[in-house]
Amino acid sequence: MENVKGLLRIRLRKGTNLALRDSLSSDPYVVVTMGEQKLKSGVAKNDCNPEWNDELTLSIKDLNVPITLTVYDKDTFTVDDKMGDAEIDPKPYIECLKMGLENLPNGSVVKKVQPSSTNCLAEESTCVWNNGKIVQDMSLRLRNVESGEVSIQLEWIDISGCEGL
Repeated sequence: MENVKGLLRIRLRKGTNLALRDSLSSDPYVVVTMGEQKLKSGVAKNDCNPEWNDELTLSIKDLNVPITLTVYDKDTFTVDDKMGDAEIDPKPYIECLKMGLENLPNGSVVKKVQPSSTNCLAEESTCVWNNGKIVQDMSLRLRNVESGEVSIQLEWIDISGCEGL
């Protein structure tokens, strides 16, 4: 765990209106990459509006390394089809963590992040105090594809022996 600041848990919630890549549907799964790390979700069979409810956890060494989320369609006999990608911007979330907040009422909104040309947000994203932690829910609009959004949640996990933020 040398040079690790902590862990970033990405709760992969659901996909909405994902692109059709097979004749009637798609079999989508998500790959999250950050530097050398590559994590993969389960496959949702025949579903362009999947609910994955998977948790993928990255070990964070450098907050400036981009995090990319890519959706693929699982194929049996050919290479998997790409169904779009999005970049996850953890910086607003990290800013909230660095505020050192404590003992807020559950559901307190710490920060609101607006969609812009520099992020992949499909709608306003909020950083919320929940059960002693700050979490950020975001809906990401997929790029390089005709349609689709992916809903995720970020949560920071401090580990003893790590640098921390």
